[in-house]
Amino acid sequence: MSVNPKIDSPVALKHKLFSPKDAMKKNAASISRKEDPFDFVRVLLDGAIAGAAAGVVVESALYPLDTIKTRLQAVRGGGQIILKGLYSGLLGNLAGVLPASAIFIGVYEPTKQKLLKSCPENLSALAHLTAGAAGGAASSIIRVPTEVVKQRMQTGHFASAPDAVRLIVAKEGFKGLFAGYSSFLLRDLPFDAIQFCIYEQLRIGYKLAAKRDLSDPENAVIGAFAGAITGAVTTPLDVIKTRLMVQGSANQYRSISHCVGTILKEEGPSAFLKGIGPRVMWIGIGGSIFFGVLERTKQILAKTRSDPTS
Repeated sequence: MSVNPKIDSPVALKHKLFSPKDAMKKNAASISRKEDPFDFVRVLLDGAIAGAAAGVVVESALYPLDTIKTRLQAVRGGGQIILKGLYSGLLGNLAGVLPASAIFIGVYEPTKQKLLKSCPENLSALAHLTAGAAGGAASSIIRVPTEVVKQRMQTGHFASAPDAVRLIVAKEGFKGLFAGYSSFLLRDLPFDAIQFCIYEQLRIGYKLAAKRDLSDPENAVIGAFAGAITGAVTTPLDVIKTRLMVQGSANQYRSISHCVGTILKEEGPSAFLKGIGPRVMWIGIGGSIFFGVLERTKQILAKTRSDPTS
Protein backbone atom coordinates (compact mmCIF):
# COMPACT_ATOMS: atom_id res chain seq x y z
CA MET A 1 0.00 0.00 0.00
CA SER A 2 1.51 3.34 -1.08
CA VAL A 3 1.67 6.28 1.24
CA ASN A 4 0.83 9.75 0.00
CA PRO A 5 3.01 12.11 2.01
CA LYS A 6 0.60 15.02 1.47
CA ILE A 7 -2.40 13.07 2.68
CA ASP A 8 -0.90 10.69 5.20
CA SER A 9 1.58 13.00 6.91
CA PRO A 10 1.40 13.19 10.74
CA VAL A 11 -0.35 16.56 10.51
CA ALA A 12 -2.92 15.24 8.04
CA LEU A 13 -3.51 12.14 10.14
CA LYS A 14 -4.01 14.33 13.20
CA HIS A 15 -6.69 16.31 11.35
CA LYS A 16 -8.27 13.08 10.19
CA LEU A 17 -8.41 11.63 13.69
CA PHE A 18 -9.48 14.84 15.42
CA SER A 19 -11.74 16.67 13.00
CA PRO A 20 -13.89 19.65 14.09
CA LYS A 21 -16.92 17.34 14.06
CA ASP A 22 -15.18 14.99 16.51
CA ALA A 23 -14.27 17.92 18.74
CA MET A 24 -17.89 19.07 18.76
CA LYS A 25 -19.06 15.58 19.66
CA LYS A 26 -16.49 15.36 22.43
CA ASN A 27 -17.54 18.71 23.87
CA ALA A 28 -21.20 17.77 23.68
CA ALA A 29 -20.50 14.51 25.48
CA SER A 30 -18.61 16.26 28.26
CA ILE A 31 -21.44 18.78 28.65
CA SER A 32 -24.07 16.03 28.79
CA ARG A 33 -22.12 14.34 31.60
CA LYS A 34 -22.33 17.46 33.72
CA GLU A 35 -25.15 17.42 36.24
CA ASP A 36 -28.22 19.32 35.11
CA PRO A 37 -29.50 21.51 37.96
CA PHE A 38 -33.03 20.89 36.74
CA ASP A 39 -32.51 17.16 37.36
CA PHE A 40 -31.66 17.93 40.99
CA VAL A 41 -34.81 20.05 41.39
CA ARG A 42 -36.92 17.38 39.69
CA VAL A 43 -35.60 14.64 41.99
CA LEU A 44 -36.17 16.86 45.02
CA LEU A 45 -39.75 17.74 44.03
CA ASP A 46 -40.67 14.17 43.04
CA GLY A 47 -39.21 12.93 46.32
CA ALA A 48 -41.16 15.54 48.28
CA ILE A 49 -44.46 14.62 46.61
CA ALA A 50 -43.89 10.86 47.01
CA GLY A 51 -42.75 11.30 50.62
CA ALA A 52 -45.78 13.43 51.54
CA ALA A 53 -48.17 10.88 50.01
CA ALA A 54 -46.51 7.92 51.74
CA GLY A 55 -46.30 9.70 55.11
CA VAL A 56 -49.96 10.72 55.18
CA VAL A 57 -51.24 7.28 54.10
CA VAL A 58 -49.20 5.31 56.64
CA GLU A 59 -49.91 7.72 59.51
CA SER A 60 -53.66 7.65 58.87
CA ALA A 61 -53.77 3.86 58.61
CA LEU A 62 -51.70 3.01 61.68
CA TYR A 63 -52.32 5.86 64.11
CA PRO A 64 -54.21 3.67 66.68
CA LEU A 65 -51.23 1.29 66.98
CA ASP A 66 -48.92 4.25 67.53
CA THR A 67 -51.24 5.57 70.26
CA ILE A 68 -51.21 2.21 72.09
CA LYS A 69 -47.41 2.05 71.82
CA THR A 70 -47.04 5.58 73.20
CA ARG A 71 -49.36 4.90 76.14
CA LEU A 72 -47.53 1.67 76.98
CA GLN A 73 -44.20 3.51 77.05
CA ALA A 74 -45.46 6.55 78.96
CA VAL A 75 -47.05 4.67 81.86
CA ARG A 76 -44.74 4.15 84.82
CA GLY A 77 -44.50 0.98 86.88
CA GLY A 78 -47.51 -1.33 86.58
CA GLY A 79 -50.04 1.31 85.53
CA GLN A 80 -52.85 0.47 83.14
CA ILE A 81 -53.28 1.99 79.68
CA ILE A 82 -56.54 3.46 78.35
CA LEU A 83 -57.83 2.14 75.02
CA LYS A 84 -60.20 5.03 74.29
CA GLY A 85 -59.50 7.86 71.88
CA LEU A 86 -56.96 5.97 69.79
CA TYR A 87 -57.27 8.54 66.98
CA SER A 88 -56.75 11.46 69.36
CA GLY A 89 -54.63 14.14 67.67
CA LEU A 90 -54.60 12.55 64.19
CA LEU A 91 -55.57 15.67 62.20
CA GLY A 92 -53.06 17.87 63.98
CA ASN A 93 -50.42 15.21 63.48
CA LEU A 94 -51.12 14.96 59.74
CA ALA A 95 -50.55 18.72 59.46
CA GLY A 96 -46.98 18.06 60.59
CA VAL A 97 -46.43 14.66 58.98
CA LEU A 98 -47.16 15.90 55.46
CA PRO A 99 -44.41 18.58 55.30
CA ALA A 100 -42.01 16.51 57.42
CA SER A 101 -42.29 13.48 55.11
CA ALA A 102 -41.97 15.75 52.08
CA ILE A 103 -38.79 17.30 53.47
CA PHE A 104 -37.36 13.93 54.45
CA ILE A 105 -37.71 12.23 51.05
CA GLY A 106 -37.07 15.51 49.25
CA VAL A 107 -33.64 15.61 50.92
CA TYR A 108 -33.03 11.85 50.92
CA GLU A 109 -33.48 11.18 47.18
CA PRO A 110 -31.10 13.81 45.72
CA THR A 111 -28.57 13.20 48.51
CA LYS A 112 -28.66 9.46 47.82
CA GLN A 113 -28.24 9.92 44.07
CA LYS A 114 -25.39 12.41 44.52
CA LEU A 115 -23.55 10.09 46.93
CA LEU A 116 -24.09 7.01 44.75
CA LYS A 117 -22.45 8.85 41.84
CA SER A 118 -19.49 9.82 44.05
CA CYS A 119 -18.99 6.57 46.00
CA PRO A 120 -17.58 3.29 44.69
CA GLU A 121 -20.26 0.67 44.01
CA ASN A 122 -19.18 -1.44 47.00
CA LEU A 123 -19.89 1.52 49.33
CA SER A 124 -23.52 2.03 48.30
CA ALA A 125 -24.65 1.10 51.83
CA LEU A 126 -22.69 4.08 53.19
CA ALA A 127 -24.48 6.36 50.71
CA HIS A 128 -27.88 5.06 51.88
CA LEU A 129 -26.94 5.40 55.57
CA THR A 130 -25.73 8.96 55.09
CA ALA A 131 -28.71 10.01 52.98
CA GLY A 132 -31.13 8.54 55.54
CA ALA A 133 -29.48 10.44 58.38
CA ALA A 134 -29.45 13.65 56.29
CA GLY A 135 -33.17 13.33 55.57
CA GLY A 136 -33.91 12.71 59.23
CA ALA A 137 -31.88 15.70 60.38
CA ALA A 138 -33.48 18.04 57.83
CA SER A 139 -37.05 17.01 58.72
CA SER A 140 -36.50 17.02 62.51
CA ILE A 141 -37.32 20.72 62.76
CA ILE A 142 -40.94 19.80 61.94
CA ARG A 143 -41.05 16.23 63.18
CA VAL A 144 -40.11 17.04 66.78
CA PRO A 145 -42.88 19.60 67.51
CA THR A 146 -45.34 17.33 65.68
CA GLU A 147 -44.27 14.37 67.81
CA VAL A 148 -44.45 16.36 71.06
CA VAL A 149 -48.00 17.55 70.35
CA LYS A 150 -49.09 14.11 69.12
CA GLN A 151 -47.78 12.22 72.13
CA ARG A 152 -49.18 14.73 74.66
CA MET A 153 -52.60 14.29 73.02
CA GLN A 154 -52.25 10.50 72.86
CA THR A 155 -51.58 10.41 76.61
CA GLY A 156 -54.60 12.61 77.40
CA HIS A 157 -52.84 15.90 78.18
CA PHE A 158 -54.81 17.97 75.65
CA ALA A 159 -58.04 17.76 73.65
CA SER A 160 -56.88 19.38 70.39
CA ALA A 161 -53.66 20.26 68.56
CA PRO A 162 -54.17 24.06 68.70
CA ASP A 163 -54.81 23.88 72.47
CA ALA A 164 -51.75 21.69 72.88
CA VAL A 165 -49.47 24.14 71.05
CA ARG A 166 -50.90 27.16 72.90
CA LEU A 167 -50.67 25.64 76.38
CA ILE A 168 -47.24 24.07 75.85
CA VAL A 169 -45.83 27.43 74.77
CA ALA A 170 -47.60 29.21 77.66
CA LYS A 171 -46.35 26.81 80.35
CA GLU A 172 -42.98 25.70 79.00
CA GLY A 173 -42.06 28.34 76.46
CA PHE A 174 -41.31 27.75 72.81
CA LYS A 175 -38.65 25.21 73.80
CA GLY A 176 -41.44 23.01 75.15
CA LEU A 177 -42.35 22.15 71.57
CA PHE A 178 -38.83 20.75 71.18
CA ALA A 179 -38.83 18.71 74.40
CA GLY A 180 -36.72 15.60 73.95
CA TYR A 181 -35.10 16.95 70.78
CA SER A 182 -31.72 15.37 71.55
CA SER A 183 -33.33 12.02 72.38
CA PHE A 184 -35.40 12.27 69.20
CA LEU A 185 -32.23 12.67 67.15
CA LEU A 186 -30.60 9.87 69.16
CA ARG A 187 -33.45 7.59 68.13
CA ASP A 188 -34.44 8.82 64.69
CA LEU A 189 -31.10 9.47 62.99
CA PRO A 190 -29.95 5.85 63.54
CA PHE A 191 -33.47 4.63 62.78
CA ASP A 192 -33.75 6.51 59.49
CA ALA A 193 -30.23 5.58 58.43
CA ILE A 194 -30.61 1.87 59.26
CA GLN A 195 -34.13 1.45 57.89
CA PHE A 196 -33.43 3.06 54.54
CA CYS A 197 -30.07 1.30 54.22
CA ILE A 198 -31.62 -2.13 54.87
CA TYR A 199 -34.47 -1.38 52.47
CA GLU A 200 -32.24 -0.13 49.64
CA GLN A 201 -29.68 -2.92 50.03
CA LEU A 202 -32.37 -5.61 50.05
CA ARG A 203 -33.91 -4.09 46.91
CA ILE A 204 -30.53 -4.07 45.16
CA GLY A 205 -29.86 -7.71 46.09
CA TYR A 206 -33.35 -8.83 45.12
CA LYS A 207 -33.23 -7.05 41.76
CA LEU A 208 -29.86 -8.62 40.97
CA ALA A 209 -31.19 -12.07 41.83
CA ALA A 210 -34.50 -11.66 40.01
CA LYS A 211 -32.93 -9.74 37.09
CA ARG A 212 -35.99 -7.48 36.82
CA ASP A 213 -37.70 -4.55 38.48
CA LEU A 214 -39.59 -5.25 41.69
CA SER A 215 -43.38 -5.37 41.87
CA ASP A 216 -45.42 -3.35 44.37
CA PRO A 217 -45.98 -6.32 46.72
CA GLU A 218 -42.25 -7.12 46.68
CA ASN A 219 -41.36 -3.52 47.58
CA ALA A 220 -43.95 -3.68 50.37
CA VAL A 221 -42.56 -6.93 51.83
CA ILE A 222 -39.00 -5.58 51.79
CA GLY A 223 -40.22 -2.36 53.43
CA ALA A 224 -42.00 -4.33 56.15
CA PHE A 225 -38.89 -6.40 56.87
CA ALA A 226 -36.65 -3.33 57.06
CA GLY A 227 -39.12 -1.50 59.29
CA ALA A 228 -39.67 -4.38 61.72
CA ILE A 229 -35.94 -5.01 62.25
CA THR A 230 -35.15 -1.33 62.73
CA GLY A 231 -38.15 -0.80 65.00
CA ALA A 232 -37.12 -3.64 67.32
CA VAL A 233 -33.47 -2.53 67.54
CA THR A 234 -34.35 1.10 68.35
CA THR A 235 -37.13 0.43 70.91
CA PRO A 236 -34.99 1.40 73.96
CA LEU A 237 -34.19 4.73 72.32
CA ASP A 238 -37.89 5.21 71.58
CA VAL A 239 -38.82 4.63 75.24
CA ILE A 240 -36.33 7.30 76.36
CA LYS A 241 -37.60 9.73 73.72
CA THR A 242 -41.24 9.16 74.74
CA ARG A 243 -40.56 9.69 78.46
CA LEU A 244 -38.74 12.96 77.80
CA MET A 245 -41.40 14.25 75.41
CA VAL A 246 -44.48 13.51 77.54
CA GLN A 247 -43.14 14.65 80.93
CA GLY A 248 -44.19 18.27 80.32
CA SER A 249 -43.34 20.87 82.96
CA ALA A 250 -43.01 18.21 85.68
CA ASN A 251 -39.39 17.66 84.63
CA GLN A 252 -39.10 14.15 86.07
CA TYR A 253 -36.04 13.64 83.91
CA ARG A 254 -33.34 16.28 83.63
CA SER A 255 -31.44 14.72 80.73
CA ILE A 256 -31.07 11.57 78.67
CA SER A 257 -28.63 10.05 81.14
CA HIS A 258 -30.86 10.94 84.09
CA CYS A 259 -33.84 9.39 82.29
CA VAL A 260 -31.91 6.17 81.63
CA GLY A 261 -30.69 5.97 85.23
CA THR A 262 -34.16 6.64 86.70
CA ILE A 263 -35.85 4.03 84.51
CA LEU A 264 -33.21 1.43 85.42
CA LYS A 265 -33.50 2.20 89.13
CA GLU A 266 -37.29 2.36 89.38
CA GLU A 267 -38.46 -0.10 86.71
CA GLY A 268 -35.53 -2.26 85.67
CA PRO A 269 -33.99 -3.00 82.25
CA SER A 270 -37.20 -4.56 80.89
CA ALA A 271 -38.82 -1.11 80.88
CA PHE A 272 -36.67 -0.21 77.87
CA LEU A 273 -38.58 -2.79 75.83
CA LYS A 274 -42.02 -1.42 76.70
CA GLY A 275 -44.25 -1.22 73.66
CA ILE A 276 -41.90 -3.32 71.51
CA GLY A 277 -44.77 -5.49 70.24
CA PRO A 278 -46.98 -2.64 68.98
CA ARG A 279 -43.88 -0.75 67.78
CA VAL A 280 -42.55 -3.64 65.66
CA MET A 281 -46.04 -4.34 64.32
CA TRP A 282 -46.70 -0.65 63.65
CA ILE A 283 -43.37 0.05 61.95
CA GLY A 284 -43.37 -3.28 60.09
CA ILE A 285 -46.82 -2.68 58.61
CA GLY A 286 -45.96 1.00 58.27
CA GLY A 287 -42.79 0.19 56.35
CA SER A 288 -44.82 -1.99 54.01
CA ILE A 289 -47.34 0.78 53.33
CA PHE A 290 -44.81 3.63 53.29
CA PHE A 291 -42.34 2.09 50.86
CA GLY A 292 -45.12 0.59 48.74
CA VAL A 293 -46.82 3.98 48.34
CA LEU A 294 -43.45 5.74 47.93
CA GLU A 295 -42.27 3.55 45.05
CA ARG A 296 -45.66 3.56 43.33
CA THR A 297 -45.91 7.38 43.56
CA LYS A 298 -42.36 7.75 42.18
CA GLN A 299 -43.29 5.48 39.26
CA ILE A 300 -46.46 7.47 38.53
CA LEU A 301 -44.53 10.75 38.61
CA ALA A 302 -41.81 9.35 36.31
CA LYS A 303 -44.41 8.02 33.86
CA THR A 304 -46.30 11.33 33.87
CA ARG A 305 -43.09 13.25 33.23
CA SER A 306 -41.98 10.99 30.36
CA ASP A 307 -45.43 10.93 28.76
CA PRO A 308 -47.17 14.24 29.57
CA THR A 309 -50.06 13.52 27.19
CA SER A 310 -51.17 10.43 29.11
